[in-house]
Amino acid sequence: MKKMTLTLLSAAILSAISLSANACTGLIVGKNASSDGSIMIARNEDFGINNWNKYLAYRPAQLNKEGDWTLGNGLVVPMPKQFYAYSAIPDWDAKTVNSDGKYYEERGINEFNVAVSATTSTEVNDKAAAADPLIEDGIIEAVIPTLILPQVKTAKQGVELLGQYIEKYGAGEGNSLYIADVNEAWLVEIGSGHHWIAVKVPDDSYAMIANGLRVHGVNLNDNDVLHSEGLLDFVKSNELLDKPDAKSFNFAKAFGVIGDVYNVDREWLGQHMLSASNKQNTRLQQYPLFMKPDNKLSVKDVADVLSATYEGTSLANKGERPIRVERQLESHIIQLRKDMPKELQGLIWQSYGVLAESVLVPLYSSLQDYPTPYTVGNDIYSDDSAYWQFRSLTALATANPDKYLPMLNEVWNKEETKLYKQVSSMDKTLKTLYKTDKQAALDMASDYSYGQLQRTLSMATETRYKMMTDLTKSTEKKYSEEEFKKIMSL
Repeated sequence: MKKMTLTLLSAAILSAISLSANACTGLIVGKNASSDGSIMIARNEDFGINNWNKYLAYRPAQLNKEGDWTLGNGLVVPMPKQFYAYSAIPDWDAKTVNSDGKYYEERGINEFNVAVSATTSTEVNDKAAAADPLIEDGIIEAVIPTLILPQVKTAKQGVELLGQYIEKYGAGEGNSLYIADVNEAWLVEIGSGHHWIAVKVPDDSYAMIANGLRVHGVNLNDNDVLHSEGLLDFVKSNELLDKPDAKSFNFAKAFGVIGDVYNVDREWLGQHMLSASNKQNTRLQQYPLFMKPDNKLSVKDVADVLSATYEGTSLANKGERPIRVERQLESHIIQLRKDMPKELQGLIWQSYGVLAESVLVPLYSSLQDYPTPYTVGNDIYSDDSAYWQFRSLTALATANPDKYLPMLNEVWNKEETKLYKQVSSMDKTLKTLYKTDKQAALDMASDYSYGQLQRTLSMATETRYKMMTDLTKSTEKKYSEEEFKKIMSL
């Protein structure tokens, strides 16, 4: 395949790439820090615009011919002999820039229950960028899940493979990303063109991540720390730290920008919500990399963090930006449950649009087909697109947020509570059935997830009809031209 450069990308894609760099918030939960023993990796995919449709997709396993593999941004690597199957949530426009339709796949679980969520964009400081410049067609957010998920059988193998690619081909962005399996979860950070670090999240702790590099206070010689070759020497020779210490290494300070309130406010908020007993001042330069939660964390607890604002905290009306923002495209909480049958160990709780006004739908890893509305649509509103049905609810709610936002929260909170209970019961049924009829169990899990996608979509459509009807009944509020334009632009 002919190598594609960034100059071939459309202006819209280039704009979207730059806008996405101020975006996401994430959370990683160790297995002994969760209420059910699962590992969780979770993230909001925030963007610079609100009309960027997302599809649900399943990539089947395949054998490959020798040759080059060209990724969406023009990165070219040797083609692996085979691809493992995996799930993804690509951009609607993937096929316009890459013929195989794989671009910005964002998250997924492969057939070996390795999960990737990529990425939380981060800033590389000027000194690090000058010492080791970023590579235009190197490793970037847009290609990481596509590159790693079809090739690895364990989370650690995924970390090591990504590191090898970064060192050989270079990275095009600073990023944080999460790679996990049923045994362990890793926080991976890319700090320059060729330097990276990864830290295994302690089983009894969680990691709260915003848009700044987070890794500090780690021992570079620890078995739970992996990093680029020559990292310490590089930091020393380029004076990226005053006193580099291999036993308490500050990767974030060496390569990133610490203390930015845009990031530390959200880090404080997440830790405040999950570890309130540990009193911390706001706007510290760096917050603890890992913390133990006051109580073991459920999917709901993680969802609450990903939907949070500063209301009711000391940063109310002062926080730089909340975790919940209107430019969310989707949110996901990936659970990896060791006590489930192999094919059902991965569970993705997936929402479309703004999580606080949407619903997390449980998708078992056995699911390989999706209702048509989750596979169609573009950047123009259409009734047949699932993304637009969910996303339009937040847009409509802005006409009267005091009335409609609480209503949406109530509708979806009630539905999520029901789904949490259903999945707990479904898991028990599936484990029992799997012992006697494996295929029947896998089919049941797939049918359940498919059905919930359909049902919650119907709920979103019905809710939108009710809101539209209610809005047309109200004639009291007259919008200014500026207010009307704002509503129409959402």
